[in-house]
Amino acid sequence: MSAPGGAARKGRFAPSPTGPLHFGSVVAAVGSYLDARSSGAAWLLRIEDVDVPRCVPGAAEGILRTLERLGLEWDGPVLWQSSRTEVYRAALERLMAAGRVFGCICTRRALADACLARDGTRRYSGTCRDGLPPGRTARAFRLRVEPGCVRFVDRIQGPIEEDVAADVGDFVVLRADGYFAYQLAVVVDDAEAGITDVVRGADLLDSTPRQLLLQRALGLPQPAYAHVPVVTNGAGEKLSKQTLAQAVDGLAPGGVVADALRFLGHPPPAALGGAAPAELLAWAQGIWSLARVPCVRGAPMPGYG
Repeated sequence: MSAPGGAARKGRFAPSPTGPLHFGSVVAAVGSYLDARSSGAAWLLRIEDVDVPRCVPGAAEGILRTLERLGLEWDGPVLWQSSRTEVYRAALERLMAAGRVFGCICTRRALADACLARDGTRRYSGTCRDGLPPGRTARAFRLRVEPGCVRFVDRIQGPIEEDVAADVGDFVVLRADGYFAYQLAVVVDDAEAGITDVVRGADLLDSTPRQLLLQRALGLPQPAYAHVPVVTNGAGEKLSKQTLAQAVDGLAPGGVVADALRFLGHPPPAALGGAAPAELLAWAQGIWSLARVPCVRGAPMPGYG
């Protein structure tokens, strides 16, 4: 697949340092790494620590060590979102100047009875869209979303569409606690780094239409997207810190990489039983195809749930 405008292809892996790396994150890392390396693209690493209150001290450094043990070598320096506040602020100011955002005073309690969006967030009904009551100051800022379906073709999941206005409503780009929202940060970071191909977990599939709207509002290029299935536990829940997902840093790295390849539809041959991560990744790089990745949003992986 060619990069937009003939640009050099770049992929990326962008973990959040809310805890040690678990198998679900390894699957996303291996998928994005192989998709980049199999086409000669660069593979960049970004630590998504924009949500500072959720970050665990030392988790980012642990993630970097685990990636190295798994043979996942990245290109260039690591990008840290926590160092990019002024870049996000400049993007917000551009949106403000264009009249694309508005201030909001609504609290979580005020939205508690609102309908749920696909991703579990509360749909915003537009309470502050036409201005704030006299004497009130905005707590947060939201992107003004117009009706109409946002469409894109995911390289794994196929055609996707969502009417963001109907399902989500105007969404937050600057939070009430002063931190920039993930949706804005990831769009700005991908564009500035020249990311052409995003391979990530399907738990972020429903975020993509919002990111497309932000790309259009800021005049930024749209990467190609591919969402690999998320790994679920026995209860059908996505592996996460909240579901007490097992960290992989104490497991045999070759076995973890082999299991990730199996989950992604690329089971290693018996001859590679017990192989080191570098050997497994070199083999997989030669046969990698997104067409072999299961076209589902989630699936269990015995031994990791």
